[in-house]
Amino acid sequence: MSTKPTSVPKIDFQAIADDFRFLNPNDPAAWPPIPKMTVLAGIFLALVVSGWWFLWSDQLVELETKQKEEETLKLQYLDKKKQAVNLDLYIEQLAEIDRSFGALLKQLPNKSEIEALLIEVNQAGLGRGLQFDLFRPGAEQVKDFYAELPIAVKINGGYHDFGAFAADIAKLPRIVTLNNIAIVPGKDGALTLDAITKTFRYLDEEEVAKQKKAAQGAKK
Repeated sequence: MSTKPTSVPKIDFQAIADDFRFLNPNDPAAWPPIPKMTVLAGIFLALVVSGWWFLWSDQLVELETKQKEEETLKLQYLDKKKQAVNLDLYIEQLAEIDRSFGALLKQLPNKSEIEALLIEVNQAGLGRGLQFDLFRPGAEQVKDFYAELPIAVKINGGYHDFGAFAADIAKLPRIVTLNNIAIVPGKDGALTLDAITKTFRYLDEEEVAKQKKAAQGAKK
């Protein structure tokens, strides 16, 4: 039993073109279906494009901006939450830093103690049988909260005595350092040590205020 193939209806493009050609603009209700649908589709497309151009595009940009702000706020919230959870630990660490800083600060003499410290450095060398050819304090170099006092020294003695002197310097209750050390042969088989000994002192409140004022003036 055979079946005939269904024939596809032919589209009469000429008739459609005639429908558009003979449209009466004063009577849209009488237009044929295809022109009506085409015009309605064009109006709908124009409305969509106009809405996108004049309204929706700005709203989408604003929405994207708000979404980025939301992500930033979430990250800030998580960061602050972590800080809040670890607040007690931070307070404890800060207290430990304050204690350590206070201990280090106590190792810096004040103005009235500098002279006594210089005497201690000199006595440390003499106690090891060393002879000072030079012991010349230089100009203070003022830093943020402390001042550095360099002392040029030239000492005659034995190598092991120099080592013992350096060990004694390290054991002083105040911070004293030996810098730019050079040891050269001296007279009668002895050695000569040239070095810059540095000691430090903390600035008093008046000096710290003066430093801050000078720093602010330099920024301006």
